[in-house]
Amino acid sequence: MDVTRDVDWEAYGWERLGAGVGRRRLAGWDATAGLVIGRDAVLLYDTGATLAQGAELHADVAALTGGRRVTHIALSHPHFDHVLGTAVFAGAEVFGAVGVDALLRREAEELRQDAVRHGVDEAAAAEAAEVLVAPRHLVSGEWALDLGDRQVLLANVGPGHSGHDLALCVPGAPEVVFCGDLVEESGEPQAGPDALPARWPAALDRLLALGGEDAVYVPGHGAAVDAAFVRRQRDELARRFAVS
Repeated sequence: MDVTRDVDWEAYGWERLGAGVGRRRLAGWDATAGLVIGRDAVLLYDTGATLAQGAELHADVAALTGGRRVTHIALSHPHFDHVLGTAVFAGAEVFGAVGVDALLRREAEELRQDAVRHGVDEAAAAEAAEVLVAPRHLVSGEWALDLGDRQVLLANVGPGHSGHDLALCVPGAPEVVFCGDLVEESGEPQAGPDALPARWPAALDRLLALGGEDAVYVPGHGAAVDAAFVRRQRDELARRFAVS
């Protein structure tokens, strides 16, 4: 039986975006976690802000897939609310934009401090930082990942919001593009100290080229949007940072 056809995604707090594709808006920072279920593999996009959030996602995936485990993880960018739950998923193959592995190894303490500044319990932040997982598979351009009965595309479209922005494109009707924090719907895009504002609009141009006009674009925070929204945000960022 294809469990993805019969399961009630909403009953587990997930939004179904297509056949075997969904997302959950995580508590605390409204960060998105995405899920793509294939015949032979299960891909999770981002893992939450703590090991507890990672454990919640782990349990959700088991419920949504009839007991299967996450085999692949893609990290959208190296901010605490997107990566600190990764250690929960033992044995998963972890992907990230090229260079993010060294950054996470080098800046685990900075990530812990940032999590605490944003309200994560100190003990929970320290626990997650202690077992922080750096990606082993590094994407410098595009990487087609075979999940058995479907292929997805990991695309290093940044830098922009960070120095290491990785998008996930899932073909289908409609195509679903997980954008990470390159796109935000629930507030103005945040440009922290590791952002590269001058290159952010070009990253959104690449996202739009990959997804096209009919895709569903899933922000790192907030509700799913369309291509017109992404284009408006691209133009607003260009004006904000005086980029053509």
